[in-house]
Amino acid sequence: MEIGALLQALHVAEQLKNNTRHSWTSDGRHESVAEHSWRVTLMAYFVKDEYPDLDMNRVLLMCLIHDLGEAFTGDIPAFVKTEEDEERESALLSQWVSSLPEPFREEMDELYREMDAQETAEARLYKALDRMETIIQHNEAPISTWLPLEYEKNLVYGKEQCAFSPYTSALQERVKNDCLEKIRREGSGEPAENQENTP
Repeated sequence: MEIGALLQALHVAEQLKNNTRHSWTSDGRHESVAEHSWRVTLMAYFVKDEYPDLDMNRVLLMCLIHDLGEAFTGDIPAFVKTEEDEERESALLSQWVSSLPEPFREEMDELYREMDAQETAEARLYKALDRMETIIQHNEAPISTWLPLEYEKNLVYGKEQCAFSPYTSALQERVKNDCLEKIRREGSGEPAENQENTP
């Protein structure tokens, strides 16, 4: 990639460092979108031996780029995100991708179409890992950062997406049990000071 184009792309991606998610880290601060994307990608690397028949390089790329649209819109939690929000994010992302030089324009466009369709095992694995990283992060955060609805939502979030393979099903079950243990151990907790419902 030509250096000027590289720097422009990196300037856009840098917003993922600035834009925070609804999730909190274990030391009590909001995580950034970039941190979430990084760890989803790391998860894909760590589970690659469980999926010898998949194109794991493709899965890694999906995990790496899956939230780039939030460079333009910020993160909107799944439980408040509307169809209009999704369409706006998709339009802004598509506009940006179309401005990239080849081969990145075509490669990323193809990856996003595959991710949206959720028809390949690679796309399904990326989506399952994306959901599970979110709940793992909730389990690592102080329970005082949880919203009331998350006591139930965290137990089932990603279950449907994880059902496509025995490994991700087992992962979801383990993460769910970790949720239950956290609730049992820490109780309802107290609301975090200045807790935000949206980023």
